Amino acid sequence: MLITRYVKIVMTLCLAVFCLLVAFDNVTDYGTNYLFVQHVMSMDTTYPGNALMYRSVTNPALWNVCYWLIIAAEAAAGILFLAGAIRLFQLRHAPGAVFNQAKALVVAGALAAFLLWFFGFMVIAGEWFAMWQSATWNGQDAAFRFYVTVLAVLIFVTQADGDLAAVETLPAEKPKAARKAAPAKKRAPARRRTDKGRRRADAE
Repeated sequence: MLITRYVKIVMTLCLAVFCLLVAFDNVTDYGTNYLFVQHVMSMDTTYPGNALMYRSVTNPALWNVCYWLIIAAEAAAGILFLAGAIRLFQLRHAPGAVFNQAKALVVAGALAAFLLWFFGFMVIAGEWFAMWQSATWNGQDAAFRFYVTVLAVLIFVTQADGDLAAVETLPAEKPKAARKAAPAKKRAPARRRTDKGRRRADAE
């Protein structure tokens, strides 16, 4: 169905706008989320005396590098989603096999987003830097919402699309003025028996 293809395109476009907007916000409001990276990596708000403090990073240069890696991943995911949505829109009327192959950019965008918000935030920040222990700088809930949304869209978009059904067009109806009425058949007049004919029939 064509409407299904349009839905997939719109959902992919929404992911693109989200990722690009997050990257834009982090660039234009650099200091706000930089504090998040700083506190998570330095582990200064985790449980006091925990045995994982040897993993803490207190070098500001490394904070900036990691923050720019996050922004780059957000931008990459957004660009891939945007390119995927545009490509799918261009091929919205293509055969199913061609349309399905064009989903590769969407899959790549979903991979970038998953690596960022699951591996980056849940695995590295959440477990390695023990972000789950922080009551102030804990982004696991937000990251969970992000990558689950991405996975849900990915599952829907990658469902195989078949060929579009051919639309049968009915021939245009002729206007009434152009219609020609069929000539009415003339009824043959009934034969009347003459008196002579009657007498002949009686004689027989």
